[in-house]
Amino acid sequence: MKLKSVSEILPKTKVVLRLDLDLPFSDNTILDNSRLLKSLSTIKLLLDKNCKIIILGHRGRPTAVDELLSLRPVYVELMSLLEPNSENFINSIFLPEINLDQIDQALATNQIVFLENLRFWPGEESNNPEFLAPLSTLCQAYVNDAFAVAHRSHASITLWQKLPAFYGLSFLDEYSHLETLSNPSRPLTLVLGGAKEDKLKHLDKLIPLCDHILIGGKLPQLLTLQNPKIIPATLIPEGFDIDAQSITKFTEIINSSKTIIWAGAMGLYEDPKYQNGTEKIATTVAAATAYKVIAGGDTSASVVKLNLKNKFDFICSGGGVLLEFLVNHNLPAWT
Repeated sequence: MKLKSVSEILPKTKVVLRLDLDLPFSDNTILDNSRLLKSLSTIKLLLDKNCKIIILGHRGRPTAVDELLSLRPVYVELMSLLEPNSENFINSIFLPEINLDQIDQALATNQIVFLENLRFWPGEESNNPEFLAPLSTLCQAYVNDAFAVAHRSHASITLWQKLPAFYGLSFLDEYSHLETLSNPSRPLTLVLGGAKEDKLKHLDKLIPLCDHILIGGKLPQLLTLQNPKIIPATLIPEGFDIDAQSITKFTEIINSSKTIIWAGAMGLYEDPKYQNGTEKIATTVAAATAYKVIAGGDTSASVVKLNLKNKFDFICSGGGVLLEFLVNHNLPAWT
């Protein structure tokens, strides 16, 4: 599928820009700003075209307005990245409410209008067509540079239905990498981990696409489907990591693979006591002579920690979108 690039947008266009702003935090301190760094080229391209930009995104999973999940610190971090010195000052404003008149007035005097966490309002996740519709009366184009949530049918992802749609440079890069998985070298091994049960919801559809599916993390305890291709790990007695026997078995299969897709940690990676399985699998995958794709926060964090990032062919921004892409190329972001 041919997706239109943000580079095709005309100068001085008013743009709605959907970014991946769900950064990892600790005590309201950003731990990793790489998701912002990936979108800087798209933002700078729009600014070079003298476009005006309304930035949309979310953080966490709030059920209502929650100051602990405000995007204000993300806004501050982004502006610090865009303005490395006073000569590059950018007029910008952070708006805590989604008010059409307020946004219209802010656009008149600012290059960037940064809106608060969209998940503070129910219209985002319920994909209410009226929630963000007013933005289409203020802007002439919509740009999606948030590939990690391309599989979500949320209001800010489906805005392409109301405005001419373009895709950010980071989005297009991820899309092109995942397109290569449409015809992978065999054997193809999928390694699934983490604690989110939704990684298993497409397992029946993934079986025909894969030669081996290795299951770690908390998922072996949630697995109900059986198939010769599916190999669940056995866990250590505490239940928070895969055991040595599983590491050995997984290693054998990984070393015989030509394509490896890994999404999710093998144990409770936040606890140093349960990092062994993840780190052993990370080292094994990195050393394999295969096309290697990884996805997911903990997975990527383990690779960075072990200085193995450059050993992988591609790091996808999200495990969920990677799996959805494998089974259904027509995701909500461009369906």
